[in-house]
Amino acid sequence: MAPSGCGHFSIHVVVVVLVLLQLLAAGAPVVSASAANNTLRPGEELRKYGRIRSHLKRLNRPSLKTIQSPDGDLIDCVPSHLQPAFDHPVLKGSKPLDPPERPKGHKAGVLTDDNIQLWRTSGETCPDGTVPIRRTKEEDILRASSVTRFGRKPVSRTRRDSEGSGHEHAVGYVVGDQYYGAKASLNVWAPRVASSSEFSLSQIWVISGSFGRDLNTIEAGWQVSPQLYGDSSPRFFTYWTTDAYQATGCYNLLCSGFVQTSSNIAVGAAISPTSRYNGRQFDISLLIWKDPKHGNWWLEFGSGVLVGYWPSSLFSHLAGHATMVQFGGEMFNTHPSGFHSSTQMGSGHYAQEGFGRAAYFRNLQVVDWDNSLIPAASLTVLADHPNCYDVQARLNTAWGNYFYFGGPGRSIRCP
Repeated sequence: MAPSGCGHFSIHVVVVVLVLLQLLAAGAPVVSASAANNTLRPGEELRKYGRIRSHLKRLNRPSLKTIQSPDGDLIDCVPSHLQPAFDHPVLKGSKPLDPPERPKGHKAGVLTDDNIQLWRTSGETCPDGTVPIRRTKEEDILRASSVTRFGRKPVSRTRRDSEGSGHEHAVGYVVGDQYYGAKASLNVWAPRVASSSEFSLSQIWVISGSFGRDLNTIEAGWQVSPQLYGDSSPRFFTYWTTDAYQATGCYNLLCSGFVQTSSNIAVGAAISPTSRYNGRQFDISLLIWKDPKHGNWWLEFGSGVLVGYWPSSLFSHLAGHATMVQFGGEMFNTHPSGFHSSTQMGSGHYAQEGFGRAAYFRNLQVVDWDNSLIPAASLTVLADHPNCYDVQARLNTAWGNYFYFGGPGRSIRCP
């Protein structure tokens, strides 16, 4: 069985305690190793590390096998029934459901999930009956603003009320009907993120409720988030919330809720390869849809790989249907030194540069009341700050409804 990852932590706590006791016995002033000017309060430090250790124990489950990824990630192969999802009160005692019926009009491709993620390049796989879970490390939690906010988006409003929140978007969306899912292909980039507390992503949102505290969303795509992952690699991610990001939901499997069923895809792991400017474009397909039989929201990644599902019991408004579907990019701007951030969105280039240079979403579709995939008609495009990140909608027979989006952030156009 793979080590739990807590051994180093326990030794660290013991050393801290012994050093503190020795210093106190000697009557020496106690200072923090990380900030010599700040007085260390031993009780607070120990309580903090106790909370971190407890949280790591909840997240990192006993595994049958551990795979070392070239980027340093540890992927634990956890028995499916032991995954974090089943800690949720509404899911206790449950087991993963069988695959649902795909939407009508869905063209099943050849199942090719090998090498979409970096951890798979070694050729190692997780055994049947297990799910690959990216191990959370002590330093991951220490980068967060607090243990309770670890794995959650910075609290903000969403697209239609985003002015001043720090979250900026360049998106296409449909609204005004009942939606039961969405599908699109999007190319993967590695945008530069200027600050460890900022992020840049490209995703699909399935939305219901008002844009107040009762907002329900289901989200999936790729993101670069140094604070969450400790590096600048684009990573496959999921998110959900039932209260506008206040207290429910999280990224990936960092809280209970999303039920993973795939033994081949690790949520939160790096995507490889990525697109190159004036070079080869690499895109992924994402499909989110509501199973007509059980009502759960399923996620398909790549060519037909079922990743898992969000149980309908997690939601209020999305227990029924979505009222809005959104595609596109988002970044979090901390306004360093009072200026706009230089964090890139998409490829870091504006929409007008087109194919091979700008980020895109293509073949935009929604799932209707009859569980049928249909084109995302009446698409509206919107950029919160078009001088910084813009979007241009287009239409042709090969790509259907599609758009280019993105930008460099701070520049001559975006001071």
